[in-house]
Amino acid sequence: MEKLLISPSPHIHSGASTQKIMRDVLIALAPAELLAVLVYGWSELLLLAVGVTACVFFEWAITRWMLKKPSTIGDLSAAVTGLLLVMNLPTSTPWWMAVIGALFAIGVAKMSFGGLGQNLFNPAIAARVFLLISFPQQMTDWTATPGFIHATDAISGATLLGVYAEGGMDALVAAGYPGNHRLFFDIGGSAGEISAGLLLLGFIYLLCRRVVKPWIPLSIIGTVVLISGIFYLVNPAVYTGPAFNLMTGGLLLGAFFMATDYVTSPMSDWGGVVYGVGIGLIVMMIRYFGSYPEGMSFAILIMNCAVPLINRAFHSRKYGRA
Repeated sequence: MEKLLISPSPHIHSGASTQKIMRDVLIALAPAELLAVLVYGWSELLLLAVGVTACVFFEWAITRWMLKKPSTIGDLSAAVTGLLLVMNLPTSTPWWMAVIGALFAIGVAKMSFGGLGQNLFNPAIAARVFLLISFPQQMTDWTATPGFIHATDAISGATLLGVYAEGGMDALVAAGYPGNHRLFFDIGGSAGEISAGLLLLGFIYLLCRRVVKPWIPLSIIGTVVLISGIFYLVNPAVYTGPAFNLMTGGLLLGAFFMATDYVTSPMSDWGGVVYGVGIGLIVMMIRYFGSYPEGMSFAILIMNCAVPLINRAFHSRKYGRA
């Protein structure tokens, strides 16, 4: 009879944990969300409080009363989901919609698959798309009340992507683009669109902390720059250029903080590149030829479906094997 011998490997623990990783993500997102609160005021603060609290509550309630398991809210993943959800919502969103979005994100997109580490789709993105389809009027209302550092009356109007989708380049020029578009402070859209500079700062923090790798965001950004650059060179009177597509909408928020989600993104570096290229391609096709002005959420969800196939095609080679 043959004996099965098991020999432990000399593993080195990095000290990383889910809680530490999620805490770093919260810290990275904090500057952009803080600016959104200062600009949009009490309405954004209410959404933030309701969205995060609802996500944490629903995860606690589901694990305790339905799954009969120990609470997992201590890993902070529910708080991250709530924050990302709020940063994807217009500041005029009613608080009860944030509760519905939180229930869908946690109850349907996350816990119904078994909880953290087993969900196929990014919960915050899935909830945003669900709300967009269910409440299209509220999810495209960009009216914002004045905040703590903004003294004028309510800000109303479509985002730059919405203006382009409705009237093309002529409408953008009439709206003042590119003169009214700034890197570090841009009013219009959701909290996740208010400052590309602060999102970049948060991403650099995650890179320094080694929470994420750069391959997925770089492949998304590179694909968007390449495709939009080609279309812009062919016909600049019809198509927007790379700078516009990078700085508007939720592209940077999605590329830096949601496409890089450990659970719903490929495990290998080359798989991440393929994943990012797919997201960038779908985003630009939706923006140029689709009926929605923004395509980041749909692109991430579609590529989430392809992650198992990508992992199978680009699986990591086992140590000691050819």
